[in-house]
Amino acid sequence: MPVQQPRPEYPRPEFERKEWMNLNGEWDFAFDDERRGDREQWFQQAQPFDRKIQVPYTFQSQLSGVEDPSFHDLVWYRKTFEVPKAWRSKRVIVHFGAVDYTAHVWVNGHLAATHEGGHTPFQADITEALKDGENVIVVRAEDYSRDVTLPRGKQYWEEQSASIFYTRTTGIWQTVWLEAVHPAHLKHVKFTPDIDRNEIRIRMYFANVQQNVNLQARLTITFQGTLVAEDTFKVTTGEEVRTVGLHDFNDHGLGRLWSPENPNLYDIHFEVLQDGQVVDEVSSYFGMRKVSIENGRLNLNNRPYYLRLVLDQGYWPESLLTAPTDEAFIKDIELTKAMGFNGVRKHQKMEDPRFLYWADRMGLLVWGEAANAYQYSEQYVRRFMNEWQEVIKRDYNHPSIIVWVPLNESWGVPNVQIDARQQQHGLAMYHMIKSLDDTRLVIYNDGWEMVKTDIVGIHDYEWREQVLTERYASAETAVHSMPSNRQIFVGDGKYEGQPIMVTEFGGIAYKKSDWEGWGYSGAENDEDFLRRLTAVIRPMYTSPIVQGFCYTQLTDVEQEINGLLTYDRVPKVPVDDIKKIVTGQSY
Repeated sequence: MPVQQPRPEYPRPEFERKEWMNLNGEWDFAFDDERRGDREQWFQQAQPFDRKIQVPYTFQSQLSGVEDPSFHDLVWYRKTFEVPKAWRSKRVIVHFGAVDYTAHVWVNGHLAATHEGGHTPFQADITEALKDGENVIVVRAEDYSRDVTLPRGKQYWEEQSASIFYTRTTGIWQTVWLEAVHPAHLKHVKFTPDIDRNEIRIRMYFANVQQNVNLQARLTITFQGTLVAEDTFKVTTGEEVRTVGLHDFNDHGLGRLWSPENPNLYDIHFEVLQDGQVVDEVSSYFGMRKVSIENGRLNLNNRPYYLRLVLDQGYWPESLLTAPTDEAFIKDIELTKAMGFNGVRKHQKMEDPRFLYWADRMGLLVWGEAANAYQYSEQYVRRFMNEWQEVIKRDYNHPSIIVWVPLNESWGVPNVQIDARQQQHGLAMYHMIKSLDDTRLVIYNDGWEMVKTDIVGIHDYEWREQVLTERYASAETAVHSMPSNRQIFVGDGKYEGQPIMVTEFGGIAYKKSDWEGWGYSGAENDEDFLRRLTAVIRPMYTSPIVQGFCYTQLTDVEQEINGLLTYDRVPKVPVDDIKKIVTGQSY
């Protein structure tokens, strides 16, 4: 029986073409601990690699077939492939979903691409390097396991995971694929919904636009198969903008707006025409939704909305940061919603676009968070700001994302309380994100030590109900509390009436599997667990000022056993019992 290709699904579902080739599966692989590869030119075809690996799973994971958690910061990959004959008249693009941390890519010995940043995609036109028959692609990936100024998220700088840090990810960890395009094609698109005007602004970026070429674009918008709008226009520059009125719904009952309760999506199809002939086609979608703050209240689609989030680390026991299957994303979202949550805070991870696609389709709010460094340096600032720009470009169109979280608990800026330069870095991140995306909210530094922020997100692992009730009885007591002995505001920052949320709390340890580990407090049995869960969530509902929460956490992860689910996604107590507590039905 043939073995199914790992992660065979289309990797970029919000911008989809029909002509593509998945390069996941078995690759030749080698550790380069002695750093011989550059000197010996391993990017040439003749070099034998001594191992095999299953891409896109990293060598530290079980599903990779290597499963080696020790330090190997320089690794090499190689794979052969043939391009379909039908692609010979087109440009061929190679895409990498993510490679941690730096990558060099050669095709048939020619350098095709370099990239820095462990969580964001990159691509290269490899047409000129291709030949008839068999082609060879080689990837050199380098990580910096011990560098605590590297934007790394939860990846530990020691060989064995401990405390709140987990097994590292090195090399290719998202899908590698080829795509065939006409020289004149649609490169990228941005959707900006305006529900107040019932309009969608569509910004399109085209490749190889020449004034003397008769180039047109056609877009067709449908909702559940019914035509809503259609437009054909001449393409004269590399960037074209169209604003389309959507007069197919009204505000009474919110019509066709997107929300977790009603994840309505419009489908849109793009065609590029040259001399009247279709030369490029892309399928996409968008959601009409708005997130805003009015009079100190968080609104979704111009209505007050209470956020019930759960902290989602996005790790799996057999595959670490890479989901083992696309169905694993679906299962996590189904369980999250079944337990009464309407969103997740993806913690210290810029998640795979396939997860965001299913969040859009199934109706789940997402707080998009960066993988932070742990210490500050000027090189960190450069790396971090570059990667953030790439992730906003990648994820801008997902209606599920409503908040950006660049910093968490002063990671990367450990002296932000007293260091004006680190405070300015946080402000720069806040304003940079706003300059690229003015449709979403931004948290300066989730947890504490904020200067300017749209939401006051407080991390508080107090487990005594009475203490939590008193602490969140008023805005004054909340913003002057010092969880973990940290100030909520630093520098020139002060509370200005922003929504207050408790964005990490709970963390109740409860062992219900073979995993050993820890939590912020401990439960002895199911009844005790539910009692403790009630004790930390009820104060969120009885508080007159808390507008939402994020419970820690969705699953156990490695040495942490403070999940609502075990590491292999088994609920520790009945899902319905959790839902009653999470949604406030018990109070």
